Amino acid sequence: MSEHDETIACSVGVDDDLGHGAVMPPLYLSANYSFAGFNEKRPFDYSRSGNPTRAQLAEAIAKLERGAGAVITSSGMAAVDLVLSLLPPNALVVVTHDCYGGTWRLLEARAKKQQIRTAYVNLRDSDALGAALRAAPALVWIETPSNPLMRITDIAAVASRAKAAGARVAVDNTFLSPALQKPIALGADFVVHSTTKYLNGHSDVVGGAVAAADAADVTELAWWANCCGVTGAPFDSWLTLRGLRTLHVRIERQQATAAALAARLAALPEVAAVHYPGLESHPEHALARAQQRGFGAMLSFELAPGVDVAAFTRALHRFTLAESLGGIESLVAHPATMTHAAMTPEARQQAGIGDNLVRVSVGLEHPDDLIGDVEQALKAAGRGAA
Repeated sequence: MSEHDETIACSVGVDDDLGHGAVMPPLYLSANYSFAGFNEKRPFDYSRSGNPTRAQLAEAIAKLERGAGAVITSSGMAAVDLVLSLLPPNALVVVTHDCYGGTWRLLEARAKKQQIRTAYVNLRDSDALGAALRAAPALVWIETPSNPLMRITDIAAVASRAKAAGARVAVDNTFLSPALQKPIALGADFVVHSTTKYLNGHSDVVGGAVAAADAADVTELAWWANCCGVTGAPFDSWLTLRGLRTLHVRIERQQATAAALAARLAALPEVAAVHYPGLESHPEHALARAQQRGFGAMLSFELAPGVDVAAFTRALHRFTLAESLGGIESLVAHPATMTHAAMTPEARQQAGIGDNLVRVSVGLEHPDDLIGDVEQALKAAGRGAA
């Protein structure tokens, strides 16, 4: 019997405890598990290789992403690197040119060791994508919406062309989560998450996940995760599964507030541009509407000339200046000096990440409080610069 996503999130692991009848799944902290007898291994033997709590989280994410399975890792970057583990030596990876700074740093580090080759391409440029695919890449890496400029890539179109060229496709779905976007249904082979963000939702655990469309890939991913020791900890998995229960109600409220904030920002003289796919003025608004179930709770905006970015962040009261995103609290970040500081200035320029760009993760505070806070901070920053 098919289930809605909300039911999946709230039911995986519930009332499955045969030993004591616990309604909510217990946390299994044991490092090892006994054998039933000589050469008779139970489903779990050592927690790096397999853990009941981690397995429940993997089941929930795989079901939500409509994948054959999932592997839980110790961080989002470990999840990115786990996908790279499947590539042959010196494989070409085509990457969206405006990807997350941490992803860029990892890819560049692997390329310097001649483990992979990279090509950064605007995946929304059909000619540029075609040229990159003619170089026979092994993997195409999509990030949509992009971090931090909220650009939208047509997953189905890119995946179709990539597979025709013999490449596999990975999609970073961290910004939207499976509540709002299903990359596997659109042709992706792998879906990557920093579960630190929306899936956990409370900014109190670091983790990652890779869901795969093919069962054989799940097996290989699990082998590499065990071999390299990057599997997630049981307590982290338990916290993330606990947070996942409320994903849908959280993100529904957060994206409603984000839409209201984006609309208000677009009307303010202190703001030069707003990047939010929910605005009809966004160049890929129609694509986002067709590809996604919602527009998410992430947005970025560019300050107008004369508005000082440092003064703006200092004047905020309801937003915390911090990296990460997707939690119940609202955050503000300056990509050029924070999330994308690892990129070279040339790479940031190519991606369109300027020094006047601010990224916002909208939390669960009252919309009026957040909008009022941004308005007063922008006015203060404008006066300070004058």
